[in-house]
Amino acid sequence: MTAHQTDTARALLDAALMHVPFDGWSDATLAAAARDCGVDPALARAFYPRGGLDLALAYHRAGDAAMRAGLAARNDLATLRFRERIALAVRLRLENADREAVRRAAALLALPQNTPEAARALWNTADAIWTALGDTSEDGNWYSKRAILSGVYSATVLYWLGDDSEGAQDTWDFLDRRIEGVMRFEQNKARIKASPVLNATLGLPFRLLEQIRKPADMGPMPGRWSR
Repeated sequence: MTAHQTDTARALLDAALMHVPFDGWSDATLAAAARDCGVDPALARAFYPRGGLDLALAYHRAGDAAMRAGLAARNDLATLRFRERIALAVRLRLENADREAVRRAAALLALPQNTPEAARALWNTADAIWTALGDTSEDGNWYSKRAILSGVYSATVLYWLGDDSEGAQDTWDFLDRRIEGVMRFEQNKARIKASPVLNATLGLPFRLLEQIRKPADMGPMPGRWSR
């Protein structure tokens, strides 16, 4: 898209947020946003062919972009432990989000016909976090890191949607517990790989992961292999 088209699409998305609490991510919301922006309805539909679904996905992508920008603006990442960097990325992702907009998007993406898009959006968020934090894995760990973080992130979002604690502190405590569980798993994996006996008996899945390569041509979840 040209810069003007990008600006128009973003203006429609911003205008839609005013209507989401009342009409959800829907065709009605897209039509209202077009009226507010003075955009021809046909042009608005060209930007968001599937109406509310494409609006919701655009909002999700915008949240990923805001999270990446927030991490890039930090100059203290190197001083943080890795679990703290992960927690920071997830916090930035949620603190930049509108809870009602996320709740309405979650309801829409939970519909059976939308589950592939939901899975792709979740995977892309996990990938955005790992990439922003400088992940250099090339083997099966590329997949496992994103799969595990997808589980942590989705569980945290669900908790956050129902959290009424001050400053969402209960959510951040929940997130810390989930990350701690993942770190214990990683520590146990390292112990298995370091022990000849345990590695011989329990290490086969990890050795298989080391033989898998990440996609050469990045694409939708989890990626596409080059042809």
